[in-house]
Amino acid sequence: MPPLAAQSPDTVESQPAEHEAYGSPAGQSNLAQADTGQIAVLLEAMAAELELQLHPSCKKLLDEWPAVREAYGVGAKLLTAGSTPDAARKPPDAEPAASKPVSAKTDAAKKSPVVEAAASKSSSAETDAAKKSPDAGSATANPSSPGATAAKPSQARLHWTTLSGLTLPRIALPRYSCPGDLLRWLLTENVPGQPPYAAGVFPLKRSDEEPKRQFAGEGTPERTNRRFHYLSRHDNAKRLSVAFDSVTLYGHDPGERPDIYGKIGNSGVNVPTLDDMERLFRGFDLCHPATSVSMTINGPAPILLAMYMNAAIRQQLAKFAAQHGRKPDAAEEEAIRTRTLQTVRGTVQADILKEDQGQNTCIFSTGFALKMMGDIQQYFIAHGVRHYYSVSISGYHIAEAGANPISQLAFTLANGFTYVEYYRSRGMAVDDFAPNLSFFFSNGLDPEYAVLGRVARRIWSTVIRDKYGGNERSQKLKYHIQTSGRSLHAQEMDFNDIRTTLQALLAIYDNCNSLHTNAYDEAITTPTEHSVRRAMAIQLIINKEFGLARNDNPLQGSFLIEELTDLVEEAVLAELGRIHHRGGVLGAMDTGYQRGRIQEESMLYESLKHSGELPIVGVNTFLNTNPAAALASDPELARSTTEEKETQLANLRTFREKHEAAAEEALERLKQAALGGGNVFEELMETVQVATLGQITTALFEVGGQYRRNM
Repeated sequence: MPPLAAQSPDTVESQPAEHEAYGSPAGQSNLAQADTGQIAVLLEAMAAELELQLHPSCKKLLDEWPAVREAYGVGAKLLTAGSTPDAARKPPDAEPAASKPVSAKTDAAKKSPVVEAAASKSSSAETDAAKKSPDAGSATANPSSPGATAAKPSQARLHWTTLSGLTLPRIALPRYSCPGDLLRWLLTENVPGQPPYAAGVFPLKRSDEEPKRQFAGEGTPERTNRRFHYLSRHDNAKRLSVAFDSVTLYGHDPGERPDIYGKIGNSGVNVPTLDDMERLFRGFDLCHPATSVSMTINGPAPILLAMYMNAAIRQQLAKFAAQHGRKPDAAEEEAIRTRTLQTVRGTVQADILKEDQGQNTCIFSTGFALKMMGDIQQYFIAHGVRHYYSVSISGYHIAEAGANPISQLAFTLANGFTYVEYYRSRGMAVDDFAPNLSFFFSNGLDPEYAVLGRVARRIWSTVIRDKYGGNERSQKLKYHIQTSGRSLHAQEMDFNDIRTTLQALLAIYDNCNSLHTNAYDEAITTPTEHSVRRAMAIQLIINKEFGLARNDNPLQGSFLIEELTDLVEEAVLAELGRIHHRGGVLGAMDTGYQRGRIQEESMLYESLKHSGELPIVGVNTFLNTNPAAALASDPELARSTTEEKETQLANLRTFREKHEAAAEEALERLKQAALGGGNVFEELMETVQVATLGQITTALFEVGGQYRRNM
């Protein structure tokens, strides 16, 4: 009924009888005479009937919720009272560690995995350290494992106190009183570590290490090794990320050819041999549970990955020899090799689909490149390689090529599901390979970037669960964020740090698993020592000084974030539908669909930037009145020297001369394995010990074909 002020006199006059029925003494008398007990019984019956229609999983969520709230709250009271429960660090995907009973009142609450996790488990916010599995728990808990250390207690503080004396929660929970509102929130958001993982795939962020992973690579392996030690010298966790030069990216050996010589060691490190890979990581224990290595390499990724695995094995063999004063015998060597493969952790990018769509470092034919990706994953399954990501499905380079955040996310997820379909077509079970898949996104300043991770996690977990029947570990999408390179400008370079800070804050708020912050001078050079220190400080200041970052789910509860999440998810699903109707990812690639979309979106961005409609401070607005001052004068440039180039040429000659006889036979075996349908990566593990990157690439061109773009 409309309010009385909005009703006509006729309407008002026609209603006294209705009001009299309830407000008059006669109406009250009638109501008093009604069988109120019967009404209550009818209402209870209706409620029971509706409850029976509720899906069992929904009823379970609602039934567990009081225990979840109590676990977070009771845990906080005990923690502030000084009795922090200790829980040995366990693999995030293992069963939650049993915690001491908080009280008799909460014993029942612990039956829920989320309750146990909230009360006793501090889990990882880092992509590679988060890969442990239930059957691999001893890798960190058993000191006798290669490179293992005794598990350290991890204190999961659920609240913290500000300087003003306020107590704030690490996980802020909703205060809904209506079961319908609560159920909608549980189904679309839920607490961190629970499906659909909108707030993150782990219950709590790791508190004993930062999520930073800084990208580095320049000159010779020795020079990059020094930079790695500089970047990680204050960190217990050694998170290394390798940038290769364009010579390596395209599968060439360093040489005197003019189009190769000038690129040796510029904008990345030059690594043509296994010996170079060993030099690159000298001084780092590649099997230590706190060490992980990410390698941004795609076309020749299987070759570089085989070099890395062999470098780790050689390192452990050398350690055995130093400890025992002798070389291991055949059985001991095989045991060391097996343990190394099952212990080493990190990521190789190896995403050939996005190379065709955005970055353009394809070298082998797409079909052969996909076969080698499948060979890597099958080798990982056969040898129990569970801590290393076999592919980093990358949207970053799609964004850098010009795609907007919607297209970046849609194309990346589509590529990911294509790999799932391909691996399943080769007989691999989804739960055997999905945990070895990781993702890599760019973060810009558009509003969509604020929800990129939460949308990706929701879509991935739902599809893996409902379409492919994957378990909880397979449903967890773990991803790395790098701040936008396209947002770095040569004009007013100092302003780039401000942009990077905002992008990093979005990534941390959205619970990314690892993060690289770009240096302000990357618009013109490989980062200098000064600029990379500033870039690392951005993350440290956010994580250590910025108060709200101490909360693990700051985005939840925002009306705007919830609406933006739904809008981005809808747009991404629509784009996935358009790709599906073009024959899937490979069919769309045949017509150049993804590249065309990226080019259109890049053109829009550039036109708006040049017209000034898209304001960029210091570039097209708020311009410096002194144009010369807007550009850096005599900036420090990181470039490889002539001496470094010559060093690489000399090292290459030494390696080739040493293995000249064995290389020819190994390359022939490799070609036969490829022609016979064998596992190419398994053969590469032997080939890289005696052959160079260029030699192997040339041999594989003969049997697998070179990349040719469809026109």
